[in-house]
Amino acid sequence: MATLEKIRSHGVLLLVIVGLAMLAFILGDFFSSGSTFFNRSQAYVGEIEGQTIDIMEFQKAVDQLNEVYKIETGSSNMDEDQSANLRDQVWQTYLMKYLLEEQADGIGLTVTDNELSELCIGEHPHAIIQQRRAFYDQSGKFNRLALVQFLSSLNQEAQNAEQEAGLQQARTYWMYWENAVRLTHLQEKYTALLQALVGANKLDAQYAFDARQTSCDVAYIMQPYYNVADSLVSVGNGEIKKLYNQKKEQYKQEPNRTLNYIMFPIVPSEQDYAEAEQWINNLAPEFRTTTDVTALVNSNSDVMYDGRNYSVETVPAQYKDFAFAKNAKEGQTTEISFTDDTYSMARIMKCGYNMADSVELRYTIIADAAQLDSLKAEWRKQNYGNASELGWLTATELPKEMTEDLFNAKKNDIVTFAYGDGLQVFQLMNKSAATPKVRLAILERKVTPSSRTYATIYNQAKQFVVNNKTAEAFTEAAREQDFTIYPAYNVLANNHKVASLDQSRAIVRWAFQGDTKQGAVSDVFECGDNFVVAVLSEINDGEYRSVNSVAAELQSEVAKEKKAALIAGQLQAATTLEEAAELIGAEVKTAEDLTLSSYRFGENAATEPAVIGTALKLNVEELSAPVEGNSGVYVLKCLAKTTTEGEFNLEQELQQLNMRYMYSLPYQAIGLLQDKADITDKRANFY
Repeated sequence: MATLEKIRSHGVLLLVIVGLAMLAFILGDFFSSGSTFFNRSQAYVGEIEGQTIDIMEFQKAVDQLNEVYKIETGSSNMDEDQSANLRDQVWQTYLMKYLLEEQADGIGLTVTDNELSELCIGEHPHAIIQQRRAFYDQSGKFNRLALVQFLSSLNQEAQNAEQEAGLQQARTYWMYWENAVRLTHLQEKYTALLQALVGANKLDAQYAFDARQTSCDVAYIMQPYYNVADSLVSVGNGEIKKLYNQKKEQYKQEPNRTLNYIMFPIVPSEQDYAEAEQWINNLAPEFRTTTDVTALVNSNSDVMYDGRNYSVETVPAQYKDFAFAKNAKEGQTTEISFTDDTYSMARIMKCGYNMADSVELRYTIIADAAQLDSLKAEWRKQNYGNASELGWLTATELPKEMTEDLFNAKKNDIVTFAYGDGLQVFQLMNKSAATPKVRLAILERKVTPSSRTYATIYNQAKQFVVNNKTAEAFTEAAREQDFTIYPAYNVLANNHKVASLDQSRAIVRWAFQGDTKQGAVSDVFECGDNFVVAVLSEINDGEYRSVNSVAAELQSEVAKEKKAALIAGQLQAATTLEEAAELIGAEVKTAEDLTLSSYRFGENAATEPAVIGTALKLNVEELSAPVEGNSGVYVLKCLAKTTTEGEFNLEQELQQLNMRYMYSLPYQAIGLLQDKADITDKRANFY
């Protein structure tokens, strides 16, 4: 399909994830089916409000989202992190399916077929549709005609199996985004209803208005808590336990692990460098003289020769001056260079010619060559039917076998290529200005760890494990051998990786295995460019963090309160701000234009709501009692107070307040639904 070809040709496209609507069309298919989905298997990845999610259906959804990702990005390669992100998106869609739609059904909220049609193909389609580059024109803007043409093409009859596969892919692509619009709009309607229910009222508006009308300037002194020695206050275990019980609900946790690990970098050895240097030295003479450069390069080099036409902008930077020198000529070669662990040299295959950098194309598919004459006649009349305008494409964005014919064509020429039993038909609409080009063959070898080096480093890591079976031995040996021990805290069962370690999901799985005990030392894991050995330092499976794990934080909070009391006691006798300053050896400072909407206070721009509130309550020349702030204890004196007689505009105030709610409420509402739901997540058992 032409439109799918257009999508693939723009490799820079990114999959746009909108709200929590991802994969709605996939889930819709099997949620609404009459299958025995929930009963056919005990192998399930989770349960949401009593609804069991089967692993087979979950994986099917992941696979189909993977296909949509490939279409949107034009890439079939996906790393571990991207795959994990897709699984997370599928899981979020299940949450939305069972949580949001249950709420909507309970109050009769739905998206009708007419609404959905208007949102997808109406005069003003939903933003999700308008963001699809498949429906852009050559100016890079959404074009409704392109959308209509795409939808019309979905109903055509396939002439062969290959076209049928392309049509099915296009239909799936459209169904995905259509249902994404449906679920996203349902979320929009639900949150709009909530916003209407919890929006600002007249009292909120009046308070917000009044808060801006009164401002004050204050002089103040402040004693930071860090100026009071820790030795002057003592905190008992009973006090820590008491505060823990008061704040316990803040310490809810998911089961998590704490790990420590060391790395064995997989890097080339000196012998690997020597062998790479010898390799290019051996080939250099032949590279300079051979008449079959293509065969030599393509059978030896890391960079294949494909006849690419380099411009000044696209040629590798290290060869720019060489390739475009005034005296450059075919057959010239560079000396061997070594940059970024890479040995390389280049040879000019062709130079001294000009070519366009990009072409603008029109495209369609016809069933057979017999239709070509009639198609040309229609195009001469500017009747383009279902043809798509692909926009401007460079040579690297086109299949290699098409590049030469399309770039050598003249304006309005029609060029055809076989496509199964039919033909792909292109018309050259325009061509960029011709600029100097050059063709280079590059003989290149990046120095990488050999299998010998790989095995040597692996054996070093394996020997470390064999010799150090306990956490104590691990730590002692790591320090003796000058390894850096890296900590990883709060590792969750569904984490994609440990800290910033690439491809380290296997370590997470190991840490959560039932037979992995606290203090266990792992086997060797290969994580990107490193071998890794880890030790399981802590297992935290309780509903709440333990008092010991937060003791330092609680002790600091109790100590701060006691320091505040000490400072306040010192300042209590002061009757003027100057006396207070002298008592603690502080400098009198000022803060101006404070209002209830102020967020920061003073010279250090600290977050001090209690201090700001106290300041605005003072009368002019009034001295405050010591105020316990977040960063220290303050004493304030009001220097001036101003009240502005503004005009209260209820509608304007309500609009401003509701705008704040509009951004935060959707996330808060969905988050609250998840917090209150009965959810069992067992994805970690399978991935």
